[in-house]
Amino acid sequence: MLRSAAVALLVMSFTVDSRLVAQTAPPRAMSAITQTDLRRDLTLLGGDGMRGREAGTIDELKASVWIAEQLRAIGVEPMGDAGSYFQWFNLRRTRVGASSLVRVGTRDLEMWRDVAVTGTAPADVSGSTVWAGDGRDTTIDVRGKIALAQLVAPPGGGRQTSVNSPEYRYARSAMQSLGFALTRRGAVAVMLIADSTAQIAFSGISNIGSRGGYRLDDPQAAARTPGSSAPVFLVQRALGAELRAAAGQPALIRLFQESFTYPSVNIVGRIVGTDAQLRDEYVLFSSHQDHDGVRYDVAGDSIWNGADDNGTTSVALLAIARAFKQQPARRSALFVYHGAEERGLIGSNHHVRNPVVPLPNIVAVLNGDMLGRNHPDSAALLGSQPPHRNSTELVTMALQANQRTGRFAIDSLWDRPTHPEGWYFRSDHLPYARANVPALFFSSNLHPEYHTPRDAPETIDYAKLTRMTQWFYMTGWMVANTSKRPALDAGFRLERE
Repeated sequence: MLRSAAVALLVMSFTVDSRLVAQTAPPRAMSAITQTDLRRDLTLLGGDGMRGREAGTIDELKASVWIAEQLRAIGVEPMGDAGSYFQWFNLRRTRVGASSLVRVGTRDLEMWRDVAVTGTAPADVSGSTVWAGDGRDTTIDVRGKIALAQLVAPPGGGRQTSVNSPEYRYARSAMQSLGFALTRRGAVAVMLIADSTAQIAFSGISNIGSRGGYRLDDPQAAARTPGSSAPVFLVQRALGAELRAAAGQPALIRLFQESFTYPSVNIVGRIVGTDAQLRDEYVLFSSHQDHDGVRYDVAGDSIWNGADDNGTTSVALLAIARAFKQQPARRSALFVYHGAEERGLIGSNHHVRNPVVPLPNIVAVLNGDMLGRNHPDSAALLGSQPPHRNSTELVTMALQANQRTGRFAIDSLWDRPTHPEGWYFRSDHLPYARANVPALFFSSNLHPEYHTPRDAPETIDYAKLTRMTQWFYMTGWMVANTSKRPALDAGFRLERE
């Protein structure tokens, strides 16, 4: 999380084409971006009534319809399927079914209640069990056997800043570390008894694991058979003594895979530009409307609202649309809310493959993800430094826009390839950047409430959100009014593919 005492400033000096800095004074329409509107819209979109907007559920669709209605009220032209605001696609969900069989000795263990498995692959495993202690005694022969072991703390304690509760991160990291160590030694399956910390996370591991995995429903992808791997289970701590006593007895594991399709949707609209020569070119403002939905209970709350992630950018786009409607730019403004971002950037990948306007006509993608938290005077601009930077000219305009609006200190740490979060690779600008469209990612970065039920509207710094929205808008305004579109840097290639 960003702290005021440790902000790495991004300092850049470029030779800038004069055609890239035309009309840089904030336009009068920026007054359409108000804290009152942002608070009102986010209170509704990020409130409990939207039930966390989980992709592939009626809650995501409800939120999408609400956003489309706001765009209609503003006067944004629909650009989706059949004259609507909606570009539809299907999600393919794959999970391990609750009817799967896990038997140790004569005891049947119920999937997702007694045990939870990582991954979604089917499995048919039988063999004798062996007690492997805490996994550190490498003289215990686990080859061809089902290893039973006591979960222990992972290296480093598993306390990354990424997602969910510390207990959940601890349990996932510990399962990965010990499970990998035992399967590498030849175990055909691993059953890990939860320690006290992992037991706190058991409901979360089970709840999230039972959802399975999601991808774009693609017949070619469906034809590819995933590789098999040894299943790794977390076992309720209360069953520990019984399971340890069963060491040496036979075990049978049959994991059945289930697969479904669900609808998800991108919401797309535009405000046409005023210049007959430039109006067929677009500045794309990007958000995602989905979040994590209703999940497991944390401190009495099971609705994972996603007010910052990414309700803040979703309402920011509405405010920006009001400004562009009041005062259109020379180029057109394209507003895209990407569905199923939390499932793996699925909506943005779908739109890049099936753009509503020709991809070469998109001169820049300005993506936001989490705009309303942390220190009031600092923010991140990802894609602003190598190897993530794909348009020096676009970065220049964004930095100039910052000086004319929020005047944030730019934290460059989160944009570095060495940052442990890999934050640049986790939002909807990425498929566009990989398609060689100039792209930037605005953010106020992660915080302890990220991907928890505590990411609620009342935690947002609305004054900061207003300034972030103004910066976001001003960057797009500058891009939309320059005579020369921002150029792609020669030789751009991301360091991760």
